[in-house]
Amino acid sequence: MISNLVTVIIPVYNGEHYLGEAIKSVIAQTYRSIEIIVVDDGSTDASARLAQQFPVRYCFQPHSGSGAARNYGVEQARGEFLAFLDADDLWMPEKLTRQISALTAQPELEAVFGQVEQFSSLDAESKAPFARFEETILNGLLAGAMLIRHAAFIRVGMFGTHWNVDFVDWYLRAQEAKLEFTSLPEVVMCRRVHTNNLTIRSRETVRTEYILALKSALDRRRVRLGK
Repeated sequence: MISNLVTVIIPVYNGEHYLGEAIKSVIAQTYRSIEIIVVDDGSTDASARLAQQFPVRYCFQPHSGSGAARNYGVEQARGEFLAFLDADDLWMPEKLTRQISALTAQPELEAVFGQVEQFSSLDAESKAPFARFEETILNGLLAGAMLIRHAAFIRVGMFGTHWNVDFVDWYLRAQEAKLEFTSLPEVVMCRRVHTNNLTIRSRETVRTEYILALKSALDRRRVRLGK
C-alpha cells in the first residue's frame, strides 16, 4: 500500500450522462494524493470512452453488479485509504481533506463518514417516501460518503455480490466487526436522485433486500449467541 494515497473506486454501468461530472468532482478535491479507478460493469453505452478521457485507471468486467465492481476496484487499489463514489453522484471539494484530517487526528478511527445532500429533477412526492425509508435503515450512512482505511475494509470483508443493496449488507457487517468510525457534520457528498436510480426504478425489490439484509444480520447474531 502507498502511504497517504486515497484510492477512489467508481463503478459504472451505462452511466455516460453523469460519469464525467462524478470524475471531475474527484479531480477537484483539495486533497491531492489520489488514484481513481473506474470499473466499467459491462456498459453498452459510451461510459468507456468517456472514462478514458480522464486521468483514471479504467477496468472492465462483464455485468456483475455494483458489489462485484467495487470489489474489483479494491483488488486493484494501491492506496492506504479507500473511497467509493457512484457514477451519478458528486463529492464536495473538501471531502477527502476533512476526512483525512479526522483520521490523522484520531488514529484509532478506521473510517469517517459525512453528511449527504440529495439533489433531483424528480418532484418531492415521487422521491420522499423511499428516501425516508432508506434513511431509517442507514441513518444517512452511504458508501459515497465514507473514507476508510484499506486494512479496516479488508477486516470487515468485501461487498456481497448477491445484493442490490450491497452497502447495506456491508455496513451491517461493519457494525458486527465493531468498526471504529465517526461522521462529520459537514456535507461531503451530493446524491443525485433520478429516474434510473435503482431505489426509484425497483423500489419494492430494493425494499425487500433491505429487510433481507437486516434478517441476515439478525441470523448471524443468533448464531454468535448460540440461539
